[in-house]
Amino acid sequence: MATFVNDYSTGCHPRIMQALMDTNELETPGYGLDLYCQKAAEKLKILMGNDNADVHFLAGGTQTNATFIKGALRVHQGVIACDSAHIAVHEAGAIEATGHKVITVKNKQGKLTCGLIDQVLKSHLDEHMVQPKMVYISQTTEYGTFYSDEEIKELYNYCQSRGLLFYIDGARLVSALAINGAASLQTIASNCDAFYFGGTKAGLLFGECLVIINRQLQDDFRYVIKQSGAMMAKGRILGVQFLELFSNELYLSIGRHENAMANMIKDALVRKGYEQYLETFSNQLFFKMSQAEFDYINEEFEILCFEKHDDQIVARIVTSYATTFDIVNRFIKYVN
Repeated sequence: MATFVNDYSTGCHPRIMQALMDTNELETPGYGLDLYCQKAAEKLKILMGNDNADVHFLAGGTQTNATFIKGALRVHQGVIACDSAHIAVHEAGAIEATGHKVITVKNKQGKLTCGLIDQVLKSHLDEHMVQPKMVYISQTTEYGTFYSDEEIKELYNYCQSRGLLFYIDGARLVSALAINGAASLQTIASNCDAFYFGGTKAGLLFGECLVIINRQLQDDFRYVIKQSGAMMAKGRILGVQFLELFSNELYLSIGRHENAMANMIKDALVRKGYEQYLETFSNQLFFKMSQAEFDYINEEFEILCFEKHDDQIVARIVTSYATTFDIVNRFIKYVN
């Protein structure tokens, strides 16, 4: 059965696997101090046009979020996120476990706005409450929507004017970078304090690339990584994968492919009469359907029940580097 449940259910992109095989017998220093991690970091710095960033490679998204937020905030500080944010819903309280509250506000199509952040600041006025110090967003969002260049700049400028740190979760950044109108890598790298470039959902076996832009947050961060249990002895496994991902625009190729596959499915479902829960242009689709329609599709193709409202289901359909034209065409024929 073909699955559209997530974008990490297969192993890795063939080019990533080949790079791992080609370097398998080589001996390198450990803990991310190898030549591959160094070259991957250098290549990313060129791509984003910032030579002063601090680049670290970690294993997973929750680990990356928890490690960075722990290192960036003081003990009495919290992070603002929308109610659909990954750190608020899908990380089992990982951020709170580090001692930092996630302060949530209702999302606007999966996104935060300056007005929503302002609501939090106006209700947290003194030392009797957690001090809001960081703003967290994801690109793309949990609803497959995206932030434009202008929106990223506006949020960053707002955060700077209020003394807030601005952090971007890029678990699905490859999809966002392949969307016309979404913020560019250069805009992101110059309009935040830190972000991470996701690999697990971008064709790697595993791995996330944390980029710390704010120099005040860079000092001693390797100590935070080690203390958090996030420093891999075989760190070069991450470096090899990201070096290949950043080479010859593989990341853009993957993003364009998965978005194109999603767009084919979207067009077919719209023609069939299914209503989009929220219009997206990324590799995540959200459609309203009945339980019977959902069950029918799941007899041949696995899709996810994202939300349920009375007798109506919001189904999520996700594509990846491994989603082929053949699979998509079979899906389209099946639903038609």
